[in-house]
Amino acid sequence: MTAPVFDLTYANLPQALYTPYQPEPTPAAKMMLQNNALATKLGIDGTWLSSNDALKFFSGQASPNDYTPIAMAYAGHQFGGFSPRLGDGRAVLMGEYVDGNNTRHDIHLKGSGRTTYSRGGDGKAALRAVLKEYIFSENLAALGIPTTRALAALTTDETVMRQKPHPGAILVRTARSHIRVGTFQYARLCQDETALKALADYNIDRLFPEIDAPNPYAELLSQTIEKQAKLIAKWMSFGFIHGVMNTDNMAISGETIDFGPCAFMEKFSPDRVFSSIDHHGRYAWSKQPEMAYWNLTRFAESLLPLLHTDEDKAVEIAQGQLAKFSEIFTENFNALMLAKIGLSPEMDGAQQTLSAAMSMLAAQTIDFTLFFRRLTDIADGKSEQVFLALFPEQADVKKWLKSWQTQLEPHAKAARTKMQTLNPLYIPRFQQLEAALEAAEQGDMAPVKDLLKAVTTPFDEKNEYADQAIPLLEKAAPMQTFCET
Repeated sequence: MTAPVFDLTYANLPQALYTPYQPEPTPAAKMMLQNNALATKLGIDGTWLSSNDALKFFSGQASPNDYTPIAMAYAGHQFGGFSPRLGDGRAVLMGEYVDGNNTRHDIHLKGSGRTTYSRGGDGKAALRAVLKEYIFSENLAALGIPTTRALAALTTDETVMRQKPHPGAILVRTARSHIRVGTFQYARLCQDETALKALADYNIDRLFPEIDAPNPYAELLSQTIEKQAKLIAKWMSFGFIHGVMNTDNMAISGETIDFGPCAFMEKFSPDRVFSSIDHHGRYAWSKQPEMAYWNLTRFAESLLPLLHTDEDKAVEIAQGQLAKFSEIFTENFNALMLAKIGLSPEMDGAQQTLSAAMSMLAAQTIDFTLFFRRLTDIADGKSEQVFLALFPEQADVKKWLKSWQTQLEPHAKAARTKMQTLNPLYIPRFQQLEAALEAAEQGDMAPVKDLLKAVTTPFDEKNEYADQAIPLLEKAAPMQTFCET
């Protein structure tokens, strides 16, 4: 067994940006899930991951020898309202691991106990919240969407109170970095340009080492904007709704992070939200580009002192970079959506065909995932009837289908291959997910493991996963999703 070597370069930054913190020991912790595939990818010995040493490390019973873990400080706009001091209130950065490609990854715990940033909270995590993030993060990764990843999940033998009592758990997750827009907002509030510059330099060195520009901070802003525009385009092309796109939940690395009340849209509606406290639809599916731009504007504001010594010129630089967001997002989103129906931007009439498809989806509130998957089946030579059965009213759909097939025919082989990589069959559907989480809270992990197997191979149809592809039933209970912090 080879134990991984961890260090903590983030602790070299000014201490205004973090607080040293040793997680509360959890002696009754037990390993519930371990991600051997991710461990292998990172180069972490799977034998160590399943060992008692790993369990003690992740449950606060063993400390690193050479450094103290930290809770990271950050601010954030939450549903538009600014909170100047948030931070890791139930989390700890246990260390960093460098993989075989010399890429650094955070090893981060959620549910590890109170910190100086807990603001009266218990610092714990509910089992259902841990399992939900585990399932969604691994599904997003399987879909090719940049995301934090789940390395392991532990039970704690504790009870935590949310809307009701829940079993407690700890999530062990990895990321290229857990630095957020809110981290830069906090650094700017420190009234110490040294901290802001140190944070920006650290981000460039760690995440964007290729930056070699006269104004590296403008390039940092530019590359962060590009990563976020492409991320949001990917989310939306799969019908994913983050649910809580606060500035403290936007990672500079371009990875999906802190997506508690998230979900995949089933019946298509552009105005769909998935946070039950988002009463005004701020983070609806169709609003996600607008909110990403809003968050990135806050990031740009935080960088102003570094962009130029003259504030007017700094604002001009920031506005010039922000202006790129819309074009990058639109180009990527349109290309992805067209590819989902086997077309491309240069084909005559492709955009009109896509617009008509989205109008049909919205008008008849059709299941987003199954629409594109059944279309892929037709491209594979299967019957049209299963696809048409999705629609209560079929007359216009049949006309659209015939027109689409005519467009597709000259490019059928290449289109089919692309469609197969963009149109999954399995997503964490609300009913199946809730049933799996309820079973786990009663001690039965089998449904969670079955769901994980399906959503981590989302494009491969298998008979044993058939139930995971069934849409939400008409008479199902209303969807209620919360951050569960």
